[in-house]
Amino acid sequence: MTHSEDVRKFLTSRRARITPDEAGLPAYGGNRRVKGLRREEVAMLAGMSIDYYIRLERGNLSGASDSVLEALGRALKLDDAELAHLFDLARASTAAPRVRRKRSPKTVRPSVQRVLDAVTGAPAWVRNDRGDVLAANDLGRALYLELMAEQTAPPNSARFTFLNPKARDFFADWERAADDMVAVLRSTAGKNPYDKDLTDLIGELSTRSEEFRTRWARHDVKYHRTGRKRLHHSIVGDLDLSFEALELAADPGLRINIYTAEPGSPSEDALKVLASWAATQPNTAQAAVRNTL
Repeated sequence: MTHSEDVRKFLTSRRARITPDEAGLPAYGGNRRVKGLRREEVAMLAGMSIDYYIRLERGNLSGASDSVLEALGRALKLDDAELAHLFDLARASTAAPRVRRKRSPKTVRPSVQRVLDAVTGAPAWVRNDRGDVLAANDLGRALYLELMAEQTAPPNSARFTFLNPKARDFFADWERAADDMVAVLRSTAGKNPYDKDLTDLIGELSTRSEEFRTRWARHDVKYHRTGRKRLHHSIVGDLDLSFEALELAADPGLRINIYTAEPGSPSEDALKVLASWAATQPNTAQAAVRNTL
């Protein structure tokens, strides 16, 4: 799919989900041939000509000012993540060739690994913007035991979610985890549509997973900066954890994910048991591989 097609399908999918009533417009009876708003209605709400809006929806965002994009975001009722995605699509349409060749980071600095190792009471790991797990502390490797055992290096959370059957047991709400994963990848693709590593991953998942293809076609995007993870671990059982995703300012595209449990909760006790188990393993990653054999 070309960049202009991505723009077109994103805008048409957002337009299709809004009813005239939600937009504060009269429905003019029930005989509407389009789902959601018409193009001319979006243009009117955004304060632009219908011809200009049609040009934007056809995928030509080059030259669109911030004020135009913001007006379009208000008309389509975009949330913060969706509006940021629209701006990313507009920037990508005019990106210089050098910028277009940007690729996902594949390593972490030694000081980042030391930060992870200093976090002893919580699982922590670093991933890049396409979901590769590049580094983790012992408890992080123990928490994501099956993911860390993936044969492809570095292990990739999206590939694990859609291609490894164990993911459906590991994620208590697999459907939500899958939705979140694709929405994050779609956001990343908006920022870096010419990242070969990312496009290769999307191509692989689209070829091998109908579940991924269905979600990818929705063009949903979201921020995944904080929230809850309900997991079923093969050693300690059910876990209900909170997570925080912290951007590494010195390493664009990398973030540290840290998981914690409510004090005094069964999940906190389970994490302590998992930490004790991890401490007995000479190498948690090797242990994970042995468990899959």
